[in-house]
Amino acid sequence: MKIILKTEELAEACEIFARHDYVAVDTEFLRETTFWPQLCLIQLSGPDLDAIVDPLAPGIDLAPFFKLMADASVTKVFHAARQDIEIIFNRGGLIPHPIFDTQVAAMVCGFGDSASYDTLVQRIVNVQLDKSSRFTDWSHRPLSEKQLDYAIADVTHLKDVYLHLKGELEREGRTEWLAEEMSVLESRETYDLHPDDAWQRLRMRVRKPIELAILKNIAAWREREARSRDVPRGRVLKDDAVFEIAQQQPKDTEALARLRTIPKGYERSQNGAAILGAVNAALAIPKADLPRIPRSGSAPEGSGAAVEMLKVLLKLIAEKNGVASKIIASGDDLDAIASKGEEAEVAALHGWRRELFGEPALKLIQGEMALRFVNRKVDVVEFSLAAE
Repeated sequence: MKIILKTEELAEACEIFARHDYVAVDTEFLRETTFWPQLCLIQLSGPDLDAIVDPLAPGIDLAPFFKLMADASVTKVFHAARQDIEIIFNRGGLIPHPIFDTQVAAMVCGFGDSASYDTLVQRIVNVQLDKSSRFTDWSHRPLSEKQLDYAIADVTHLKDVYLHLKGELEREGRTEWLAEEMSVLESRETYDLHPDDAWQRLRMRVRKPIELAILKNIAAWREREARSRDVPRGRVLKDDAVFEIAQQQPKDTEALARLRTIPKGYERSQNGAAILGAVNAALAIPKADLPRIPRSGSAPEGSGAAVEMLKVLLKLIAEKNGVASKIIASGDDLDAIASKGEEAEVAALHGWRRELFGEPALKLIQGEMALRFVNRKVDVVEFSLAAE
């Protein structure tokens, strides 16, 4: 294992990694006190080299690492890649390509819903990982040998997991299934959330268009403020305060001061003035231009029973094909199919999911397919057979 503290060492290591068609990647980071994750370690492993990069080393330039991440000839292997890619996107301005997420691949290969790295290493490599350093403060220096060993194990075994799952996908003819999933992880929109869309992170607790307009303005202001100060959103304003402001609609400092969720004196601060500006800007919107409250609409009669049948069908298909049900269709997918049928805009009616589950699901709710209980097992039959 090589510990990399200098740019020159990093460039040499990345040249070695680039000679092969894959590299296993992991990161360690902290984000409890910041908006942007603080990158503390980068672990890399390939056929010829295992290395830990210290991004906190004085003077180190991560440009060679970002160049490797952008090299289209090298597959970047992650486990549960989203947060790692978010860090690379924020620090390097790029999204690694191509990528292979072993957690997603494991779901496609029948290892259950969202299998952990520890579970896959145990089941595939037959190694029990030491978890005692899991809650390390990775920003602390120096790191112990035990901590470094723990960190590098996140990529050394990842190579074996990757090769096994890659082989499984090829044998089952499911390589393209994974490619569809990776396209979402490689999309810039997955990580580049616009502040004006920050309200979508919040659980909907407003009932009127004017409340939603205020909620959107306050959430966007909080997002920009948290980013500029590099602090968690809750340090700027708690979620409960965002909702109370939207519902109570304070127009001046006195009204803002009366809110239960606003700290004493906050109304006289620069943030208080910004909040009041956001509220009053929303209140000035003409009624006809106010945003509509997102509504799912009332479910058609009988759709509840249809959802229950779809759940049974999903379980049958998932078990038969050795694919985690979670990756085939979500509960929201089932609700939408039961209510809207072919018109449902859900992932389960597109790509490989449609072939595997979407088409049978549509046949089931259209009465062209039936479920029956035979010999203590639930089975699926075409309508013509069921009618007999």
